[in-house]
Amino acid sequence: MSTKPSAGTARWLNPEEDRAWRAFRQIMVAVQTGTARDLAELGLSEPDYEVLSTLSERPRHTSTLREQAEKMGWSRSRLSRHATRMEARGLLRRAPDPTDGRGCLLVLTAQGLDALENAAPAHVESVRHHFIDRLAPADLATLEQIARRLEQPRADDDPDERSPAQRPSA
Repeated sequence: MSTKPSAGTARWLNPEEDRAWRAFRQIMVAVQTGTARDLAELGLSEPDYEVLSTLSERPRHTSTLREQAEKMGWSRSRLSRHATRMEARGLLRRAPDPTDGRGCLLVLTAQGLDALENAAPAHVESVRHHFIDRLAPADLATLEQIARRLEQPRADDDPDERSPAQRPSA
């Protein structure tokens, strides 16, 4: 039996909520389109940059495939396919995960670190151009507050469907 509300019981958005939702979506599309285009000019995709930057910040430049997939909101199989493409380009390598026989570790290579170091200055400028420099400090603070609020689980959230930020720490 479905637990989804029917059309008759759905809580439709009022005009103010609808405008806010559409504005949020418009912002996401505009910023992501701009930063993705700028990264593509450097030979990287947004997911490439996310993986490389995360690995660069981890001890021994290593993360489990599972942890990286959770951070990105991707399935492990989707990230595994992407990691295969990155590995073919020499940006990372895989290693067996000693704690999970079915999993693997993603390890940043010297070539991957070079690619990240070459792309980082231009990427930061892109983020500034498409996002940061267009907002006032108060806007940035408000966005941070909104993000923290959305990270908090709601009582009616399914614990298995929570984002990594919403899960209780072990």
